[in-house]
Amino acid sequence: MQTAAPHTIDLVLAGGGHAHAVFLRMWAMKPLPGVRVTLVNPAPTAPYTGMLPGYVAGHYTADEVEIDLVRLARFAGARLILDEVTGIDPESSRLRLAGRPPLDFDVCSINIGITSRSGLAEGDGAQRVKPMQPFAEAWDDYIHAVAEGRAAPEAAVIGAGAGGCELALAMHHRLSEVSRQPVRVSVIDRNETVMSREHPALARQLRTQLDRCGVAVLTSHTAERVTAEGLVLDSGDTVRAGFAASTAGARPADWLEASGLQLEDGFIAVDETLRSLSHPHILAAGDIAHLSHAPRPKAGVYAVRAGRALHANLTAILSGGDPCAFRPQRDYLKLVSLGERRAAGEKWGVALSAGWIWRWKDRIDRRFMARLSDLPAMTGPDAVRGPVALGVRDMERRDMLCAGCGSKMARSALDDALGALAPPRRADTVKGAGDDAAVLRWGESGEQVVTTDHFRAFTQDGYVLGRILAVHALGDIWAMGAAPQAGLASLTLPPQSATLQSRTAREVLAGMQSALEPAGADLVGGHTAQGAEFTVGLTATGLVPQGRAIGQEGLQPGDALILTKPLGTGTLLAGEMRQTARGRDVAAAFAIMQQESGAAAATLAPHARAMTDVTGFGLAGHLGAMLIASRTGAVIDLDRLPVLEGALDLIAGGVVSSIHGDNLAAAGGVLELSAKPLASPRGQLLFDPQTAGGLLAGVPGDRAEQCRAALEAAGYAAAIIGRVVPGPPAITFGPL
Repeated sequence: MQTAAPHTIDLVLAGGGHAHAVFLRMWAMKPLPGVRVTLVNPAPTAPYTGMLPGYVAGHYTADEVEIDLVRLARFAGARLILDEVTGIDPESSRLRLAGRPPLDFDVCSINIGITSRSGLAEGDGAQRVKPMQPFAEAWDDYIHAVAEGRAAPEAAVIGAGAGGCELALAMHHRLSEVSRQPVRVSVIDRNETVMSREHPALARQLRTQLDRCGVAVLTSHTAERVTAEGLVLDSGDTVRAGFAASTAGARPADWLEASGLQLEDGFIAVDETLRSLSHPHILAAGDIAHLSHAPRPKAGVYAVRAGRALHANLTAILSGGDPCAFRPQRDYLKLVSLGERRAAGEKWGVALSAGWIWRWKDRIDRRFMARLSDLPAMTGPDAVRGPVALGVRDMERRDMLCAGCGSKMARSALDDALGALAPPRRADTVKGAGDDAAVLRWGESGEQVVTTDHFRAFTQDGYVLGRILAVHALGDIWAMGAAPQAGLASLTLPPQSATLQSRTAREVLAGMQSALEPAGADLVGGHTAQGAEFTVGLTATGLVPQGRAIGQEGLQPGDALILTKPLGTGTLLAGEMRQTARGRDVAAAFAIMQQESGAAAATLAPHARAMTDVTGFGLAGHLGAMLIASRTGAVIDLDRLPVLEGALDLIAGGVVSSIHGDNLAAAGGVLELSAKPLASPRGQLLFDPQTAGGLLAGVPGDRAEQCRAALEAAGYAAAIIGRVVPGPPAITFGPL
């Protein structure tokens, strides 16, 4: 019996700012059935700006200051689209994205943050503090250069507000820790005084700390440009700096000017319910919003509290109710870090600085991050109550069923089913079941290869799912040295309104086309159905106009084994489903799964004696099939296996795909399962099912490095992982 409400409305959250992060946490606890929530953000994480000074000072790691949007979206049941918003059409209710077709919505909330201005009179060159991600990466690179003696410990900050002074003190502290040379940090501001917008009591606390640390404060000056020596001022003097940062002012996204939304100084003007003054089906919160009813400075505290209002008001709007007014407080406690583990605090004109204030701020920040990070673990379905058939309890104790290639049948069950098939009877059927694809003869000498693939959705992002499926299915075509020809789609969509069905199908088909068209193939139609789960499939054909298709047989002793993509997608998808994988690692896995293998096949095909794509049965399973077909053995160097970041840590922690154990058992025909190397995480990676995995090819040993270098130049993380040895078919381990 179907119990989940069908999706009828699309709510799109543009940007992963603090307000949307709080909204998602609350939505997870109290969703509105029938709403499909989609979060769009260019990165898998969102930095918490309140901890930026502590990060710059070295008090926090990147993981401690980043909100993992992948985990949070999974917890909230929201789709996550990793892309940048480049525009909005409020009349047609459509978001424009940088790397894919536009995204339709019924209601949209915008929380994309702001960008710091360059702070320079001429051109650019200073690192803007916002958005924080690129700034943090640039700061890390600079700190490494200083620590290694490749750069002088000299930094400058444009903007002497509280944020600029706080950042300068953090920089001074960190540089003093990593360098034995004298540290030089400067703050430049065009105003006559520092922190001109802050209460004098807080300004005095920060100025005292700046003087104590020897941070140079240059007021009534404008930074003109950045040179190799540092910042050139309007006076003609140069402030020495190997790293220049700007906290000067706030700039909204440029695309808002052409959006048609009512703006105030470039920011989205909203009413007391956070709805756009011109388009009430669009809301905005955080720094990008101008609160027309209660203007406030750009501060994270308002964004965090707006998240609660967003949850209440979006729930009301989406269910036909009346939203409530958001009343931001007039004043708030300002806590400013002083570089070292001390902080200044000010409210109602009273300011103090002490170590205990920093510890207080630290507890507040960590508590906020814990609410967004310490998420209850995902579990499988509840056990069936009452008497059950023999074997049911054993299956209930298994981990949650994975998606992607992790949801395939066990190799033993598949081999048993295929073994019952009669051999091909037609004269034009060259190969039937058992290879990467069926091979059919056409014309006098040509061959056509045919394959089909489908899997349960591991992401609700239809475009990415369709693209990965197409890359996955074409892997069989490319592995046989064929040129992709055509594709037929098969979609099973969960219960949705007709409008959402159309949107979802368009997304999936567009994703498929994005991989098929560059490969020279047409998407020529397909079939659809409605079912309990989101499932996608693709049947693909390819042509081998001359010669014969490359098969799994043909390996010869002395051949080198080349793998074109890193391993680990199966365990990372399992970790993402269980909310244990890091978002950035999951994003990297999604990127590698979308990498097409056409160029790799073109590089390898002229040299390959045998080739296959590594997918659901893991490297051991697919290599084992090649060895059995070729009647040879292989030596694998586990240290040479290319591995996705985070995969080994997950395996070491016991997180593996649901088909991992079946792959391990099936490999017993070519592997000594008690072999010591298999006990390591790298050894276990041999059984990890790969979705849209790389090609595995055997090439003559004297051409291996040439092929690997060509693959690397084409953008593949390829590696020579082993060599072919005389039979019997067996995989052993050792150095190459």
